[in-house]
Formats: sequence, C-alpha cells, structure tokens
Amino acid sequence: MRIWNFGAGPAMLPPEVLARAQSELVNWHGAGLSIMEMSHRGKEFISVATAAEAGLRKLLAIPGNYKVLFLQGGATAQFAAIPMNLLRGKRATDYVLTGEWSRKAHAEAGKYCQAKVAASSKETRFDRVPPPADWKLSPDAAYVHVCTNETIGGVEYHWVPDTGEVPLVADMSSHILSRPVDVSRFGVIYAGAQKNIGPAGLAIVVIREDLLGAALPATPSVLDYTQQAGAESMLNTPPTFAVYLAGLTFEWLLAKGGLEVMERENVAKATLLYDFLDGQDFYSNPVAPADRSRMNVPFRLKDERLDAPFLEEAEARGLSQLKGHRSVGGMRASIYNAMPIDGVRALVDFLADFSRRHG
Repeated sequence: MRIWNFGAGPAMLPPEVLARAQSELVNWHGAGLSIMEMSHRGKEFISVATAAEAGLRKLLAIPGNYKVLFLQGGATAQFAAIPMNLLRGKRATDYVLTGEWSRKAHAEAGKYCQAKVAASSKETRFDRVPPPADWKLSPDAAYVHVCTNETIGGVEYHWVPDTGEVPLVADMSSHILSRPVDVSRFGVIYAGAQKNIGPAGLAIVVIREDLLGAALPATPSVLDYTQQAGAESMLNTPPTFAVYLAGLTFEWLLAKGGLEVMERENVAKATLLYDFLDGQDFYSNPVAPADRSRMNVPFRLKDERLDAPFLEEAEARGLSQLKGHRSVGGMRASIYNAMPIDGVRALVDFLADFSRRHG
C-alpha cells in the first residue's frame, strides 16, 4: 500500500511516472538495456535528454534566448555557481532574505562577493516576504537574488519583483512547475529537482544567454554555466536516470494540461488545508496569509506535548513525514504537484479527528 507522503523532499512522485519507469527499467524501448546503463553520449540517451529539455521549455514557455541546463549538486551547488558566473566584473550583489534557503544562498555568495541584504523578514521570524517598499536595491548590483518559495518556513512570492535592469535570480526549488511563470522577467531560474521534478541530485538552471561568458577564472568547469551550455549539460557524465525521470514528469504535466491546470489543482489543495487551519484554534499557521506557500504548509499544535502522539497516529493512518524541519519544529505538510487532493482531504480528516479527541 502506498502512503500519503507529505515529505518536503525527496518528495512524492506521480504514481503514473513511477509505473512507467518501472515498466521500462530493465529494457528501455526494446534497446536491451536499462536507461541507467546507457552511454550518455549514445543516441538513445541523447533522445531522452532532448525530449526532457523540450518538455520543460514547453511547460514554462521558455524564450529562445535562454539556455536550459541539467546539472548535478542540487540547488545548493548553485548558491556558489550564481556569483561565480554572474558577477561580470562587479563586486556587489543584493539578496532578499525570507527564510533558511535564501539565508544559506546569501552566506555562500559572501565567499565570492559583497553580498548585501537588500531586505529581510528576520525580525518577524521569516513569516512573510518583505514589502517591495522596504527593499534597498543597489542599481550597480550584479544581480538580485530571491528564493521564491521557502520550503522550511512556508513563505511564497505570489508576485515577481521588479529589479529594473539588474538581473533577477530566483531559487524556485520547491514550487517550480506548480504554476505558470513569466521566464522573461528573470535572468536566472534554478531549482533542485526533488520537489516537483524528479529524484534528488539533479538541478535545473534556466539562464538568459547574455549572462553567459563571464565566469570567474577560478570557477570549476562543472559550475561554469558557459561551459555546461556549450556541452549541452554533458561536460561530464550527467545524472542520466534523474534526467529520464524528469522527462517523464514533464510528459505527465503536459498530458494533464500544463501549468495552468496544475495551478488550479494546487490552489484547491492549499485552500482546503488553510481553510481548515484557520477555522479552529487547535492548530496554527505562522505565515502572513498573503505570503503563504501553496506547496509547503507549516503548522503547530496548541500543546507541543501532543506532537509525538500526533506524528505516531498520523503514520498509523498512512500520513507520512509530517514532522517540521528540525530548525523550526512543529509540523509541515508539503503538497507538491504529485499530491492529489484526496491526500489533502485525508490529512484534514485526520487533523479534525485528532483535535476532537485531544482538544
């Protein structure tokens, strides 16, 4: 029996994608071998990688003047790769801090440049996106960096910042492909795959072509976006199975109707859960309502002494990985694209039942 997996990542994958991968695992399309055994330079895998890129481009309507890279190291490797590739002779960058992941990206960038804090919601315990009027942007910054969905804190941008001529860089790891995005508003979009795309280890980078070609001399070749773009993401052996599964996920999303359909489903799921949390006082959500994430929903029980029995009973009901991140505690339900609304209904039913018995 499959459980309802509310883990933040590695996260639930669409069962249809897993079933197809299972059916093709030993003998891919009659080739006589598994996708995991293929040469990454053979025609079979090249066709897989080409199809995966085409699927992502179609889903996000990526303009032709953007390169798509399939890289390793997850989003965390990009924390260093971004300043290494985008400084272009400048010294300063701007970071907006809305939680743990934007904070970590800022700290990593500080090793390579003057990473300024343009705005932060630290004073309110990272419970919101700082209002644009409070942002202190530098017109001479190399780029402005944001994390558009904070997996741990459950804070999401529902608007695109206007950074003028300064390139906007966004870590979209935990909500990419959950809704349409105007890629042309960004200089770089990057994301770890293990939320809405596929297995851990793969990272997606979408970069505007005019930002290529100026990596720091000390940049490792595998982190040099220009070299990776020139080698079609195959400067070294890519994570072939992860690329394959990502391609299957892109096909699944397209077959469902694309990101407009996914957004409607995600709004319905998030609304169901938040409406319940707001309608009683046994549980609480710490995030400003306007900035609540549709993907990651943190919540707390009124009495923390009930946390352990809550998690134990949830697991017994097939509701898995609801424990909050160790840095903030409490609970967290991650309801990515692959989580159907039936899973959210099952969670809400359990929340109601537990509160009736323990409230």
